[in-house]
Amino acid sequence: MATTNKIDVLISGVQEHAFQLLSATERQTTNLHIDQRVFKKGELLGPEFQKIVVQKDSLLVFADDKPLANFGHDCRYILYDATSGEYYATIPARFPYYRDKKPATLNSFHTPVQFQVSPVSLNMRPIARCPIIRPDGERYAILYSGMSNMRHLNDMEFCYRMLIDRYGFDKNNIYVLNYDGTRNTQDGLGVTWVGDNTPFRIQVTGQGNRAGLQAVLNIVKTKIKSPDLLFFHSNNHGDNFGPQSFLCEYNPNWGQYLCSDFCTDIKVLPKFQSFIVMMEQCNSGGFNAPVIAANIAVNTSIASAAISTQSSWASADGNWDSFAHDWIAAQIGHEPNGGPLAHNPDTNGNGAIEAIEAFNYALSVKNPNDTPNFNQSSAAGGNITLNQQYTFWWIWCWYLIPIVQKYYATLPPVGPDPEFYTKINEALPELQKLILPSVEQTINSAAKELTPQIEAIMTKVFGK
Repeated sequence: MATTNKIDVLISGVQEHAFQLLSATERQTTNLHIDQRVFKKGELLGPEFQKIVVQKDSLLVFADDKPLANFGHDCRYILYDATSGEYYATIPARFPYYRDKKPATLNSFHTPVQFQVSPVSLNMRPIARCPIIRPDGERYAILYSGMSNMRHLNDMEFCYRMLIDRYGFDKNNIYVLNYDGTRNTQDGLGVTWVGDNTPFRIQVTGQGNRAGLQAVLNIVKTKIKSPDLLFFHSNNHGDNFGPQSFLCEYNPNWGQYLCSDFCTDIKVLPKFQSFIVMMEQCNSGGFNAPVIAANIAVNTSIASAAISTQSSWASADGNWDSFAHDWIAAQIGHEPNGGPLAHNPDTNGNGAIEAIEAFNYALSVKNPNDTPNFNQSSAAGGNITLNQQYTFWWIWCWYLIPIVQKYYATLPPVGPDPEFYTKINEALPELQKLILPSVEQTINSAAKELTPQIEAIMTKVFGK
């Protein structure tokens, strides 16, 4: 009992001292946590690449200076002698001192910055949208998240539903690399998706690390052809220690997946038509120019949440990463709960959400702390879409949407219905064979008939 009291006294003194170390501003912006176990001399703190080692048996206070940001970001390890409780060092860091899930011995004692509790919002059925026109060639997608938190898994679930429900991707062409190869995260297992309170649908196919991605790329390289499209989305954490940006990978030691290694790995793919990249992690903008320079596709676009020297940020409620949430919402056409967007991202009115339009929508509603950036391989790079572009898309919709709405009206009033989208996507190839040639023939016939009459009217007006 006396020993316990002594430890309690030490911890109380350590907490008071750590708080006193904060400036007046930091007391409003920095969260403090103490680990109640003793760290032994020589023990590694945080990721191995930080090279931070405890110099003596110590008590540790973790000072998080940007609690709503993804890692890496500014934080500190404040160390005290485990026997006397005497303060002896503050070590600047970029990642938590733990290397997997938060330890049970971690206790928060000063948290002025907290995620806001999500307000109760109505889950609703999104409006019925015109089914997209399938493009020529196959489409593939890779979703990657290494040291995932629950918000990163939430983002990827939203992305997975966007690819399946809105764009009709073949499930067998979607590769999901998350954490330890399951729906697990640092915060626990994903069971019910916060977007609409339905079970997670995402199918995880491998671990979120370089080896996992290399294995997927070796599969995709045997399948992808010259007219095809690849969509790549990275989530979770990252940083830039100066030479280059990197993605964190599960190992589980916050491994560094360097930008240069990523670019080397994607070069195993044969040249294909379209490469759409969206990156959410901190310092992700450091990937932009190198990915464009890798030149693995005819047209490439890359959108990143933050420039190479800045962190990316979570939403105020902590359920999402802001940039990923907004980019995906633009592509699927609604919020995760089925609610409407802030405005229509299809600014040119061509019926397709181009890569630059999804970026511009996310930019227009962005978290003020994010620093989104966009690069493209050419003028055409920003015009890549996940679906086909046709100048007469509205005629396709004019034929199809009344019939789609008739079936859509029979659904329950709340939430999306995966079976409905599955049936729509099953029907699309046959519908395209039926409708598109007829529409094209009609337009060509009308143009042939009307062009001389149009020219005659214009000649009469202009006199020549």
